[in-house]
Amino acid sequence: MTNRKSIFQVVLVVVLFMATSIGANAQTANLIVGTYTQKGSKGIYLFQFDTATGKSIELSHTDNISNPSFLAITKDKQFVYAVNENTQGGLSAFSLSNNKLKLINQVATNGADPCYISISKDQKNILVANYSGGSVAQFYKFADGRVSNVRQLIQHSGSSINKARQEKAHVHGSFFSPDGNYLLTPDLGMDQVAIYPFQSKNTPPLNTTKAKYIQAEAGSGPRHLSFSKNGNTIYLVEELTGSVAVYKFKDGTAILTQTVKTHPANFNGAPGSADIHVSPNGQFLYVSNRGEENNIVKFPILPNGKLVTEKAMYFSTQGNSPRNFTISEDGKWLLVANQNTDNIVVFKVNETNGDLINTGNTIKVSMPVCLVLF
Repeated sequence: MTNRKSIFQVVLVVVLFMATSIGANAQTANLIVGTYTQKGSKGIYLFQFDTATGKSIELSHTDNISNPSFLAITKDKQFVYAVNENTQGGLSAFSLSNNKLKLINQVATNGADPCYISISKDQKNILVANYSGGSVAQFYKFADGRVSNVRQLIQHSGSSINKARQEKAHVHGSFFSPDGNYLLTPDLGMDQVAIYPFQSKNTPPLNTTKAKYIQAEAGSGPRHLSFSKNGNTIYLVEELTGSVAVYKFKDGTAILTQTVKTHPANFNGAPGSADIHVSPNGQFLYVSNRGEENNIVKFPILPNGKLVTEKAMYFSTQGNSPRNFTISEDGKWLLVANQNTDNIVVFKVNETNGDLINTGNTIKVSMPVCLVLF
């Protein structure tokens, strides 16, 4: 009887220890921040984020990496990739180990001012949007994290009615469909989103001959997009008109179902919409507005994918030019990068109604552009 009791006590101690360890680990996440470096930033910053309090501690940063504005991280969290948003566009690969980023290699993107980066579902390809270059570049990712030189380059050509911003093609993003079978590339300059079939096993992987297109409203300036949880709806944010266009999506074809403004009806300023994300539970859509607004708007999402515009809510980002924001996987936190005021603001998300609650927690970083919370 004594032996059984002793064994039970040992097992209980082990279970409690494991539960405590899991609970402790669950209290923290990591945040990597991409920046512009012309005002003194060191490049990419790594923080520990406390998921109980919303407070952060800097763990490390890179040194002398030029304009690593947008970032992507592999599923296994071992490698981080950053565009170098310069006239001579670059792509930098880093290993992530012991809370430190180590540069592996750098290659040219064959296009000016790369502004967005994504990784294919099979983790073997890197796709980059060259904004000023007006092109999409594909790279192969090796097992050790290195990236190849450009393997496929798709050059866009065209313009639209806003002569100041749409004088030529400006690819502003590279977004995979949830199933990984399509790459969508919003082009602000052409008012168009190209939808390229993607097959990693093919060479080249992007099929330009079978591409389909979304032709956005003239002068709208497609920028970023987000998919619904089921992958059947696309939410496209249009920077120049401050709009969200909602599309039904199936087999590479998109059909417009709704267009809504991201600002109140009485707003008379110049729109400057930037980033867009669907909440992890699929119930809310969030969009950031820069310019004169500097807020995040929340729209409830109906079961059919449409947005409830009469219930839109606006939340100040507590800074200027909210370039990018991220939502934690559990949907409890939203962090926004205010580029022009050098601050990242931490919001708690009301899980019932999706409202944003300012926690008062901020992270000071020079010119933050991109946030990846993991």
